[in-house]
Amino acid sequence: MIDFSRAGDIWMATLNRPEKANSLTHEMLVSLAEFMEDAQAARAVILTGQGKVFSAGADLDEARAGLATSDIWERLSGAIAALPGLSICAMNGTLAGGAMGMALASDLRIAVPTAKFFYPVMKLGFLPQPSDPARMAALIGPARTKLILMGGQKITAEDALMFGLIDRITAPEALLETAQQIVADTVAATPEIAAGIKAMCALQSGLSDG
Repeated sequence: MIDFSRAGDIWMATLNRPEKANSLTHEMLVSLAEFMEDAQAARAVILTGQGKVFSAGADLDEARAGLATSDIWERLSGAIAALPGLSICAMNGTLAGGAMGMALASDLRIAVPTAKFFYPVMKLGFLPQPSDPARMAALIGPARTKLILMGGQKITAEDALMFGLIDRITAPEALLETAQQIVADTVAATPEIAAGIKAMCALQSGLSDG
C-alpha cells in the first residue's frame, strides 16, 4: 500500500492505495513514520501518491476504531519535520483530513491543478492533530487556518497557492520531474551546507513568528 524507493540520495514514498483514495491505515502510518525516521540520512525526501487523490486521510473504519486520535500521526509529522534534507510533498490530487499533517510538516508542497484541500475534522467530532493548526497558521495565517479548520472550506489549488498553503502548481505528468528538479541543488550541495541553510530558515521563521 506504500511503495518505498531510493535513487541515490533521494528517497521517495508513494501512497499506493488508489482504490481507497489512498486513505491511511495504522499499518501504513507506522511504515511511513519508520521510513521518515530512517530517512534522516537522506539528502532529499519526496512524498507522493498514485491515482487521482493524494490522500483522503484516515481509513474510515480504522478512524472509528481509534485511529483518528492516535499519536501515530504526530510521530509521522514530527519525523518529516525533523528531516535534515529537503522534503517535498508532491500531491497528485486532493488532500483531506489528517493526511494534511504530512504536507504541513514538509518543507515544500507542490500539487496538480485539480487538487483540493480540506480538513473536516470538526464536523467529524475530533480535534486536529496537535501540531497541524500551528504549522498551517505559520504558512497561511490564523484567519485562513480557521477558514479551513472551523469554516470547513474546501480550498482549490489556485487559492492554496495564493494563500501559501502550496508553493507551486504543476501539470500531473510533470509532478515528479518538478520535485526532482527542485531537490537537485540540495542533493548536489555538501550535506553540512544544505542542513545549515535549512536550520537558518527555521531560525528566521522563529524570529518572524515572535
